[in-house]
Amino acid sequence: MLDDQWFSEAQIASGTGFSLKITRKLHEEQSEFQFLEIYETEQFGNLMVIDGCTMVSTRDNFFYHEMMSHPVLYTHPNPKKVWIIGGGDCGTLREVLKHPHVEQAVQIDIDERVTRLAEIYFPELCESNNDPRADLKFIDGIKWVKDAPPNSVDIIIVDSTDPVGPAEGLFSADFYKDCFNCLTENGIVVQQSESALLHMKILKEMRDEMLAGGFTHLQTVFFPQCIYPSGWWSATMAGKRALSAFREQDASDKSFDTVYYNSDIHKASLAMPEFFKKAFA
Repeated sequence: MLDDQWFSEAQIASGTGFSLKITRKLHEEQSEFQFLEIYETEQFGNLMVIDGCTMVSTRDNFFYHEMMSHPVLYTHPNPKKVWIIGGGDCGTLREVLKHPHVEQAVQIDIDERVTRLAEIYFPELCESNNDPRADLKFIDGIKWVKDAPPNSVDIIIVDSTDPVGPAEGLFSADFYKDCFNCLTENGIVVQQSESALLHMKILKEMRDEMLAGGFTHLQTVFFPQCIYPSGWWSATMAGKRALSAFREQDASDKSFDTVYYNSDIHKASLAMPEFFKKAFA
């Protein structure tokens, strides 16, 4: 058994767990919506925990933020307007704004405290918060999408927590229908979709809800994510048009730095394991 020098997250349903050795707790608070903790760890830098679940670490956040952003941005033919629902740590916003052709990125997170803590403990993720193209809103993302007029946005990135609590409504057919209605002709919504190894039930339900919301083209991308359950994560795109191709040459010629993403990684992330193919045949 590990002692109190470790932060551990137990996944009761799957009988698994993940631990990081900590040097100290930097902060904790109960916000209006959730319980937030920040730890300093020995090997992974700072760690943000929300309601007992690991959210972001200094060392490995680039996997998630890059793969939530660049695959969908290079799949869309010409993305100008992007909304990020959730994403309060601002890492996804930073990656989106690396694309020079993006004219506006609106981040809508219901809990302002996540962003304010990220500014203190993960300042590198917040480097683009003052970009003139960035607009940070601390309101209900579900209502924002529901109230939006048609043809409002090219890409919606749902950078949410697990489908419980404040995020539960982000995995419903009603939400996806509202996304469909406010997206432009080639619009795409992408959402973190848990681990295919541990959470196929969630993935199946989510894809069914996307189809019920009006989307006919789905594509799941896979990537490593050390601090999340199983260490293997996914994001699922739902589009109004086919998602089988991406702007490969543009991805190869990108003018900005990444740690993980490149055009070869993009192609590799589209490869579906055999069990996944069979599940959605």
